[in-house]
Amino acid sequence: MLAGIDTHKDTLAVAVIDDVGRPLVVSELANTEAGFDALEQLLADHQVTRVGIEGSGNYGRGAAVRLALAGGIAVVEVPPSLTSRERKAKPGQGKTDPIDAVAIARITVREPGLPPVRLAVGQAADLRALADYRTQLVAERTALASRTHAELHGLRPGYQTTVPRLTAPTFITAAQDLLAGDDSVRAQLTRRRLARLAELTAEIKEVTASIAAAIEEAGTGLTGIYGVGPTGAATILGEVADIRRYRSRHAFAAANGTAPLPANSGRTTSRHRLNRSGNRTLNRVLYTIAITQIRADTEGRAYYLRKRAGARPPGKPCAV
Repeated sequence: MLAGIDTHKDTLAVAVIDDVGRPLVVSELANTEAGFDALEQLLADHQVTRVGIEGSGNYGRGAAVRLALAGGIAVVEVPPSLTSRERKAKPGQGKTDPIDAVAIARITVREPGLPPVRLAVGQAADLRALADYRTQLVAERTALASRTHAELHGLRPGYQTTVPRLTAPTFITAAQDLLAGDDSVRAQLTRRRLARLAELTAEIKEVTASIAAAIEEAGTGLTGIYGVGPTGAATILGEVADIRRYRSRHAFAAANGTAPLPANSGRTTSRHRLNRSGNRTLNRVLYTIAITQIRADTEGRAYYLRKRAGARPPGKPCAV
């Protein structure tokens, strides 16, 4: 037997089907520890050997970790796009949690290449939490700095000659000095923003130091790759968790969106397009590594130049 689970904050919709896709049990359980106990019992009663979960990294994380650590059941991640496609293939049935659970179960039967769920526990979970928190802080600082730049331009035109950016304590202090003695409402609010920017910058520095210490403790060889710093390494380790989840390097490339997609039709062959799916967090880190290597005398730059110099049909751009 196989099963599919559609996860939500409060509930888990569970469908158990046979190997030809016929629903045997469709149930709804609480997304709590007691619900996980009932889920394990339900799957054991029906001798389920493989479970597909949509949202195993979000609301379904607790259930996914419980089932994966219990052993005896293969637990795989089902992308929402596949669930939507499966549901739309049967028009007129609408959308409900049980319907989605059945769709997820049928995808689990049909798609043998689905990746195992990410067990971000222990050190991997800590690294992911640190990297995510740093990303959140940086995004908050970037948005606040943009608004502060706009206010400073109105209050002190030409300020940018002495304050080119607001991501360093020296420049934040310089901006505060520019507003000294100005008691207008806008100046007061801008000073508050500058104070918050100083706090965010200090906290980002602290979190970055924590990430560096955690990576040092992990003993990973990722930081030996040109373009991979502690933050990038933490993101990779936290997102991947266990590289054995991927059966090959090609599967890994497909999962993180770095593998181009074929775009052939009729006489048009050997054409590919950019893959915009997959884990975009991993994709961003890998892109940063690639760009960093291209800018220096590295193996990555040599590969890039070989691709640029490769033979291609006249008038066709080279895909790199």
